[in-house]
Amino acid sequence: MASSAPGGVVIVGSGLIGRSWAMLFASGGFKVKLYDIEQQQITNALETIRKDLKSLEEAGSLKGSLSVEEQVSLISGCSSLQEAVEGAVHIQECVPENLELKKKIFAQLDSIVDDKVVLSSSSSCLLPSKLFASLVHVRQCLVAHPVNPPYFVPLVELVPHPETAPATVDRTHALLQKIGQCPVRLLKEVDGFALNRLQYAVISEAWRLVEDGVVSPTDLDLVMSEGLGTRYAFIGPLETMHLNAEGMSNYCDRYSEGMKRVLKTFGPIPEFSRDTVEKVNQVRDAVCRSVPAHACHRWAPPAAGTSALEVGDSSFLTLPVHGSIMSAGPRKSSVTSELVIHLNLSPRDLGL
Repeated sequence: MASSAPGGVVIVGSGLIGRSWAMLFASGGFKVKLYDIEQQQITNALETIRKDLKSLEEAGSLKGSLSVEEQVSLISGCSSLQEAVEGAVHIQECVPENLELKKKIFAQLDSIVDDKVVLSSSSSCLLPSKLFASLVHVRQCLVAHPVNPPYFVPLVELVPHPETAPATVDRTHALLQKIGQCPVRLLKEVDGFALNRLQYAVISEAWRLVEDGVVSPTDLDLVMSEGLGTRYAFIGPLETMHLNAEGMSNYCDRYSEGMKRVLKTFGPIPEFSRDTVEKVNQVRDAVCRSVPAHACHRWAPPAAGTSALEVGDSSFLTLPVHGSIMSAGPRKSSVTSELVIHLNLSPRDLGL
């Protein structure tokens, strides 16, 4: 059954992120209008959505209680922005990451919407104070930054403009929870938001370790995928600190001097030199020569506008399984069990 919430959702832009948002809202029973300036783009997007939803169903990873056909029926295309926004309660902008283009879109929206609809941008790093400058409806504006691919990774960063009404953030938070996403609130804007600031810190040191010949590109990725990533998939860095000692205060007492010593050895921002790019490319090429052709998609960049499903990366299809394991309870996770052993915790320490 479709959502009983009044109005519907408008997606501005029919690329990968726009299609992903459309699929997510449809999975929650919301009527979705997918807007683009080119009718052919809309037609292609709707066909891709149908194909992706079928693939998800076949893999047992389709979200929501509705069938593929029911979800597809909730998504329609529109090449008129004026018509698209009629009756909308939430508008999610998904055009390319270009400040002037996004400002142009929001200026158009600002001139045709009412005082109730939420105006939300999918921007990954553009500051709300720049995106929504001079808009009449600025209190209704915020950034809702998804993690790519949004259908499989639930986190969404909510970043308000300094003048955004608290009710706008609350409404968006509740809406995203309703469709199964995990929204987090940034209390104020900062360049890069939270996710990319953490990601860039990791990339910076990863690059430096490879560039300085400390570790190979292959082993560097294993440090994350078989080490930190395994841990952080279940608990975050602050919770890890708390659990790795007798609370946060004890952790800082025991380890802060060592952390500061290591942090002082960190170099300047990497230049991302071509030499290191080639070093990584050589490893990638060697991997592709040593494995079957169908496995090389993990190292080959997807074509512009294609989805993870089109590329054939089945690893994304296991993410919902990971999520269901966690929601079913930590007892069912061998990784959590190993973490308990590693940190010398009792089941009671994790609330098991």
